[in-house]
Amino acid sequence: MQGVWRELAGLVLPVDCAGCGRQRTELCAECRRVLARDGRGARRVRPRPSPAGLPRVWAGAPYADEVRAVLLAHKERGALRLAGPLGAVVAGAVRGLRPGGGPQLLVPVPSARRAVAGRGHDPVRRIALAAAGELRRAGSGARVLAVVRQRRAVADQAGLSARQRLVNVAGAHEVPGAARRLLAGRSAVLVDDLVTTGATLAEAARAVAAAGGRVIGAAVVAAPRSAFAVEGEVMEPLPRGL
Repeated sequence: MQGVWRELAGLVLPVDCAGCGRQRTELCAECRRVLARDGRGARRVRPRPSPAGLPRVWAGAPYADEVRAVLLAHKERGALRLAGPLGAVVAGAVRGLRPGGGPQLLVPVPSARRAVAGRGHDPVRRIALAAAGELRRAGSGARVLAVVRQRRAVADQAGLSARQRLVNVAGAHEVPGAARRLLAGRSAVLVDDLVTTGATLAEAARAVAAAGGRVIGAAVVAAPRSAFAVEGEVMEPLPRGL
């Protein structure tokens, strides 16, 4: 409910642009253009080292500047209307994975229940729904299937090395019960807001495969600049809260 109250308050109280801080607008025209441009320029990214089982990952933008600010505002400050422009960026990444179009099944990476309760919303699921809507408006059939769950608690990933993150999330995801039938024999695209080491996406892909589905790739809003760069560069650390 916290996210809902923040959204209602934003309708009547002055707000600042989530991207650049400009007053009296939740997302100014310039920052909206930045996100739209990034959505059209989605590219494949690759954490180094890449964990085993990581699918192809396409990202809309480097995790910096306006994109970073907008992601944090949506995720941590409950700026719910930012899901639309963020979803458009993810839709661009999905098109990069599947340039021929066709129906898309989007599977959001799960958030911890306590995190969802604390924030008042599930940011990745909300972004996935917005991306599906954007794809449908462009003529590509798309739907969201939020069937992956955390089966056990995981520690905060901030400050963990790539190997520690792999250990932290190993076996943490599952597709429970009857939901497995919804995935069996179907192709899916994983959706997340950010990729850093790739450990969480690799674990989500494992859970989908265990349920009989086939992950053809992952689409994310952003990745550190080093994931777009040449092999051998070290990825930037993940800030606390993402």
